[in-house]
Amino acid sequence: MMTVAIVKRKLKPGKTYDDFRKAWYHTVGFGTPTKMYTALNINDPSEIFVMGFVESEIEQFMEGLNIDVKERLENPLDDVIEPDIVRQFGVVVSEDDFSSAGSIEYKEPSISNKNTNMEEVYGEISKIADMIQSASEKRDKLKTKVKKDTSKRNDKKLK
Repeated sequence: MMTVAIVKRKLKPGKTYDDFRKAWYHTVGFGTPTKMYTALNINDPSEIFVMGFVESEIEQFMEGLNIDVKERLENPLDDVIEPDIVRQFGVVVSEDDFSSAGSIEYKEPSISNKNTNMEEVYGEISKIADMIQSASEKRDKLKTKVKKDTSKRNDKKLK
């Protein structure tokens, strides 16, 4: 199974892509084929899109989400990006090469020349959505806890 995550973030004023990259760059790999593509919006270069493509079995998927939660908590982006983030996730169902010139014959959806079993994809989508929701809630809960703990420590220092 291949999934894709498309995440859109906006840099804070005065911050650069280099600032973002240094804060965002993963320090731990996922242990499964994973590629990230980063793009700047041509109409607003302060908007950054990261598209991540991950190949894994559904049983490994939650492990990857947990690695990402840990990475974001250990390497927060709060100083670099605005708080509003747009996240979209999907299951890749086909890769199509339209590079050649001229007419192209239709082919069934496939990835790496292996036909996609759409019934299987539809069956896994809700499981994947549940895992993503669970990881998001975990990340948000832990992030809130870290902010509260930091705030309490700062309050004690002021007293």
